[in-house]
Amino acid sequence: MIYIKPEILKRVNSWQTPAFDEETQKKIKDTIASDPKGLEESFYKDLEFGTGGMRGIMGLGTNRINKYTLGKNTQGLSNYLIQAFPDETPKVAIAYDCRHNSKTFGKIVADVFSANGIKVYLFEDLRPTPELSFALKHLNCHCGIVLTASHNPPEYNGYKVYWQDGGQLVPPQEGEIIAEINSLEYSEIKFDANPQLIEYIGKEIDNVFIEASIENGSFNTSTAAKQNLNVVFTSLHGTSIMSIPETLKRAGYSNVHIVEEQREPDGNFPTVKSPNPEEPEALKMAMELAEKVNGDIVIGTDPDCDRLGIVVRNLENELVILNGNQTMLLMTDFLLQQWKNSDKINGNQFIASTIVSTPMMAVLADAYDVDYKIGLTGFKWIAKMIKDFPNQDFIGGGEESFGYMVGDFVRDKDAVTSTLLACEIAAQAKAEGKSLYKKLIDLYVEHGLYKERLISLTKKGIEGAQEIKQMMVDARNNPLHEINNSKVIRVEDYLTSTASDIKTSTNEALDIPKSNVLIYYTEDGSKIALRPSGTEPKIKFYISVNTALNNASDFKETEQLLENRIDAILKDMKL
Repeated sequence: MIYIKPEILKRVNSWQTPAFDEETQKKIKDTIASDPKGLEESFYKDLEFGTGGMRGIMGLGTNRINKYTLGKNTQGLSNYLIQAFPDETPKVAIAYDCRHNSKTFGKIVADVFSANGIKVYLFEDLRPTPELSFALKHLNCHCGIVLTASHNPPEYNGYKVYWQDGGQLVPPQEGEIIAEINSLEYSEIKFDANPQLIEYIGKEIDNVFIEASIENGSFNTSTAAKQNLNVVFTSLHGTSIMSIPETLKRAGYSNVHIVEEQREPDGNFPTVKSPNPEEPEALKMAMELAEKVNGDIVIGTDPDCDRLGIVVRNLENELVILNGNQTMLLMTDFLLQQWKNSDKINGNQFIASTIVSTPMMAVLADAYDVDYKIGLTGFKWIAKMIKDFPNQDFIGGGEESFGYMVGDFVRDKDAVTSTLLACEIAAQAKAEGKSLYKKLIDLYVEHGLYKERLISLTKKGIEGAQEIKQMMVDARNNPLHEINNSKVIRVEDYLTSTASDIKTSTNEALDIPKSNVLIYYTEDGSKIALRPSGTEPKIKFYISVNTALNNASDFKETEQLLENRIDAILKDMKL
């Protein structure tokens, strides 16, 4: 006997009404008989907006990415735009990546906007996410959409919403738009397009975007240094192939080797387990090519080209992957040095990062006498800082998850400009007889050696979501007082917006929006953060430890001591 919970059955039955096409209704009837458990997963909740928009598995149901969930989002957003700009014709820009159905979904979204009298600029083919942020501002749009699931597995897709400033939605607009979407019935979606309001865009935007990337990512590197840098690049079957090779070419980098087996955009991502540059396996083919051609630097980007992974040669000339924190430190220090050399630092500049990224960013800010702003995970919060502090210059900022933003011409993480910036740093270092790796060690000698590690536990489905929720509840109900024999001296709970000083037994308010994040600080300088992912069925543990590094020659030994400390922390926390 098939049993489906009454509240879920009610949701399922609502999708067997005339608001849904016959094919959808038939598929749902078939699924009731063949896969009631799968049906429950598909309908037990509505897809929610997380740190990077809304992502989910493609398929039928309220908890899936499909014509109707995207249509409802777009209808709600259309209603909001019309209310917010009553004296204007709202304009939106739409881009999409290489994932299955992205092009189809992009057209559906464009149709709904146009059916509501909204002008649409739709990219003619797949484009990088940062180009959408740029195009939105360039075309004076009110809003932008990217159809992407970033680095999630092939069965996923997603819907990122950008506002007038080029950044992703933040409060108060985010909450107001979500409320508008939730108030709608599926029968209210207008799917009948007005073709006169849909304009296709492409190369003309590519050209100005690439030129802007070169303007913001180039820093007086000599022609000889550029030509002498041996670069290996992989797009991991994603959209970056549309922009990065051309950007490097125009910027003067002629010695670029592309991983041909991964050049073609393909939503199956056939040569990798995961198209995530955080995963060493994703960069394996590029590293193999680098060994063949004696590459100096390897760069790989995720499917929508907003994040990048970088591989460099260590002191023994072996290829090693930099983590996101290390990349962020190198890029930020380089940018700060350029500003300092140009005598542009006057106390009115800032850099930015997130609460789960390396604390060394704050140390860099102090060293260069610039402001350091910190926010929740997600570049929408860095974009909000730029918007909230218009009288300050934003130099650059990033987060541990392999994303970086150079200046404010794009208001989201941007692997196009960041790739060029990485090549500029590497080319200048090589011309000086150094390497990126040596520059990183020099930073550690000057500011202290910081070591981070991320542990992710995947918990899929209804039970997994409940398990993650319970893990966070347990962490709050049973707080740690000691970690690896070091006393906890401060606890930050971003769900209650409270920071507790254990030594003084005092509390202070955290001036950051509420989020389900818990952070411990210990006497020995360790930092441990717990956070459920906003884009994947995971709970993440971020570990950061540090110590002084007196000489570059002590690097390997000191780094191993910190690795051992992290191992001990994980063992103590039973992770």
